[in-house]
Amino acid sequence: MRLCGRCSGILPKPEEATMAFLPSDHSEIEILPDGSAVEIRALAEDDRAGMLAAVDRMSERSLYQRFFAFKRCLTEREIEFYVDIDFTGHVALVAVLEEDGQPLIVGGGRYIVVRPGRAEVAIAVDDAHQGRGIGGLLLHHLAVLAQRAGIRELVADILPENRAMMKLCKESGLGMKASYEPGTCHVTLQLR
Repeated sequence: MRLCGRCSGILPKPEEATMAFLPSDHSEIEILPDGSAVEIRALAEDDRAGMLAAVDRMSERSLYQRFFAFKRCLTEREIEFYVDIDFTGHVALVAVLEEDGQPLIVGGGRYIVVRPGRAEVAIAVDDAHQGRGIGGLLLHHLAVLAQRAGIRELVADILPENRAMMKLCKESGLGMKASYEPGTCHVTLQLR
């Protein structure tokens, strides 16, 4: 199954992209290929502990692929940056599964507007839940919200060895351009 092949088919039409919406209210239940339900929703003010727990569950390799550095602990300043979201220039979503009757944040994605029409995107899923389609769903929802906000392209720097993220981008259904320099692949995903 494609991780996010639905993107090109259900991004809003350009004339619909100007309709009023509140990305801070975004919440949808999606069904994963294994039949599990996952909620893709806006990061909330009270998600700090859940987000940090998800980071703690990630392996050194996953953290390195996300942050381009060996990073086990985030500084208080970094934590504030990741949880203090304005939902205009910085939009963040989380993927929430129910485990043992409790909601569990298992992944997250965000985009940050870097200039009009362009935003940098990043996605991470904890190791135990990778390969289930969660990253593709996060990318899809971010792409929908970004297009509604007038963003035409999402960009990301990806380590060449991060094959899962490269595959996610290639199979997203979005137009993809990639350029390489030593140690980094620069990816651009076209939303329109």
